[in-house]
Amino acid sequence: MTTVSKNRSVLRSANVAWNWLRVNLLASPIQIILSMGALYVLYLIVSFVLRWAVLDAHWSGDSRQDCDGFGACWVFVKVRLPQFLYGFYPEAQRWRVNVALLVCSVTLLPLFARSLVRRLAWGLLAVSCYAAAAFVLLHGGIFDLPPVETHLWGGLMLTLVVSGVGILGSLPVGILLALGRRSDLPVIQALSVAFIEVVRGVPLVTLLFMASTMLPFFLPEGASPDKLIRALIGITLFAGANMAEVVRGGLQAIPKGQFEASAALGLGYWKTMGFVVLPQALRVVIPGILNTFISLLKDTTLVLIIGLFDLLGMVQAAATDPRWLGFALEGYVFAGLVFWVLCFSMSRVSMALERKLRFAKS
Repeated sequence: MTTVSKNRSVLRSANVAWNWLRVNLLASPIQIILSMGALYVLYLIVSFVLRWAVLDAHWSGDSRQDCDGFGACWVFVKVRLPQFLYGFYPEAQRWRVNVALLVCSVTLLPLFARSLVRRLAWGLLAVSCYAAAAFVLLHGGIFDLPPVETHLWGGLMLTLVVSGVGILGSLPVGILLALGRRSDLPVIQALSVAFIEVVRGVPLVTLLFMASTMLPFFLPEGASPDKLIRALIGITLFAGANMAEVVRGGLQAIPKGQFEASAALGLGYWKTMGFVVLPQALRVVIPGILNTFISLLKDTTLVLIIGLFDLLGMVQAAATDPRWLGFALEGYVFAGLVFWVLCFSMSRVSMALERKLRFAKS
């Protein structure tokens, strides 16, 4: 590109930007006043946050005596970072958490392959094998791995465990419930409708309390599942009930002709659903599925009420330490940034998946 062409491109871009400003922000005296006022307020907010979080912040040190100014005390986050990430997991065994996360990342790579059949096959294999292997690695007790009880799990590690199990378990549960709600068998339909409406009609806090306190009453004497297992069951069932309504919306969007064409080809119910209807229905409701997953990720903070310290719980516990009183805001900002990164990454993956499926369909 020559210099003249570059200059023309710059002028064209500047002209487009000026026209946008003139039409949207400077069209009348009132719009000019409001725009200038909004820019001034934005300037005050951004400058204050920048000074507090970066320019006047304290980054080095190991005690609150190193934070005696106006800025944020990121020393608090730095000192407590191991607990924010691993909870009370023994320091000598934290390599197991890192290995489990690394193996999870490597396991998910083939899911981005071009072939849909390969992605599905590998996904089923990964879900069935990795979950058991990760639990053995994190909990230990065999293969000369020292046992680490689940009450020592916490921080970001526990957040990822709870949300990961909930995400992996809620989708198949939601699909089965959605199919059951549309079933022609009255008993199956009634049970599915009752389960969905009851679970969706109560807060997740209620289910966590029930899973933590009432579940042992329905089990044989002496059988008491681990507290984390109970929380995972409650969260999976809650997310599955919400996922069922999302999947049902996708099923209702499939034209009746798809079912009739499958019947004409001699396909049975399960083949019709597995190979014709469900792939199309899930493609339609990808945004709704992602929204349920993001809500589930943020709802994991509620496990604190039954004594499990996830990332937010560890921040709250650290903020009550007398040695760090008054620096809770920095911990909450850190936790908020972590949750934002996770949710934003999930939304980007969902958008990429939507584009890939749209192109594959076209």
